[in-house]
Amino acid sequence: MAAVPVPAGARRGARLSAATAALLVLALLALTAGRGGGGDADAEGQQGSPSPPPLLLPPGLREELRQRRRDLRRLAVAGGGGEAASGGLGCADLSLATGVSVLGWGFTKVVAQAALAGGGAVALKSVHGAGREVRQCVQRYRAPAGCRRLAAYKLMKEVTLLQRLQHPGIVQLHGQCYDNSGDPEIRVTAMLELGSPLEMIQLLQTPWEERFKICLSLVKLLFYLAHSPLGSIVLLDFQPRQFVMVDGNLKVTDMDDASTEELSCKEDNDCTLDFPTKSFPLKCSVVGKCEGINEKKNLFNAYRYFFTYLLPHSAPLSLRPFLSDILNATGDLRYGINETLKAFEKVLHLYKSGLYLQKRPLLLKDYISLKGFRVVEGEDYKCWPSYSHLGCLLSVHSAEEAAAICNSQSQCQSFIMTQQRTWTGRPLASFQSSLTDLIPDANAIVYIKRSASSGEGL
Repeated sequence: MAAVPVPAGARRGARLSAATAALLVLALLALTAGRGGGGDADAEGQQGSPSPPPLLLPPGLREELRQRRRDLRRLAVAGGGGEAASGGLGCADLSLATGVSVLGWGFTKVVAQAALAGGGAVALKSVHGAGREVRQCVQRYRAPAGCRRLAAYKLMKEVTLLQRLQHPGIVQLHGQCYDNSGDPEIRVTAMLELGSPLEMIQLLQTPWEERFKICLSLVKLLFYLAHSPLGSIVLLDFQPRQFVMVDGNLKVTDMDDASTEELSCKEDNDCTLDFPTKSFPLKCSVVGKCEGINEKKNLFNAYRYFFTYLLPHSAPLSLRPFLSDILNATGDLRYGINETLKAFEKVLHLYKSGLYLQKRPLLLKDYISLKGFRVVEGEDYKCWPSYSHLGCLLSVHSAEEAAAICNSQSQCQSFIMTQQRTWTGRPLASFQSSLTDLIPDANAIVYIKRSASSGEGL
């Protein structure tokens, strides 16, 4: 079963013992037993459930709790007061979930996966009571219950954002369960779309077209965040581990560190955007906010964590100047997200239309076509980056481009245009080193080098 990556800072958290992990799993399901908290309560858990009993808390912790409650209320009414999307699952569904297993944990949350009674699987997020955020809070305030409530508000903020923000690049909220009725603590479980971890090393080994799709999806997400119903949103903890793959699509899965606040300023000197290797001076607007700071921070993080690794390698030669322009312009923040999206869409158009192909002699005339046949699938010579580990399977615009590729590979004697299509609609061509094992296939055409066919007596 697919897994989701751990939430923010997961790999930095202390390792859990098997016993602790088992207790976390039990806690996820036990929180609904005998309780009335439902999945349709709002972010404060106010529908049909009493407010949590008051705690005697240190002044500093009380102020932090008040601030997080204010943030929740502000998010709940943001976006023009429109109707927030809500997942259909609630506490009753959570109590019937089976096969719960912990996937990972981070500073604030623990993530598990579970099978639903009606079929399907979800990711479960809940407060990590032994996580660094709670531990550090307890060290400061000596109030464990209050510190766990503080962490719960952070998860409730994430749920509220997921309700308000609807985009293919944001993981889907399937439901939530709030419970604040039994003791001073607030127990929260979010039920989310289940994805698989984003593995950058594996992505580097995939065909360029798939890596371009990842980057384009990210740019479309950042465009949405820059113009969201809540205003411009920045992902404060922007790392590859905050993303998952769901059915081949990139989605951000960790939103608790997202912010709709733009840095306040009095003068331009207050608006320097700092990164470990670069700093960018920005303008202070007439309303006292650093202009575009959220958008630009997201964009530069996309450049340094995604574009530099995924865009240039093994790209079609004629597209590389366009990709270099994108890298230079986003690396220097000369482009905003609007210009970046237009540049990506231009590359996509050139690639899908075949306009990127350089003028060259027509090579398909050097091949014999056998209609109604295909080559038996099996292991053959390898090429990189191939869509199949058994042989050489590449995305092409046309049979003419496939002929040019076959001519450039000494092992290639023939190729077939398969019925498979990539996300751009381009066909996959399978390149072969042998002419044996042809079988009938009414929908297929095998292209064989004339030089090879004469040797085989075709």
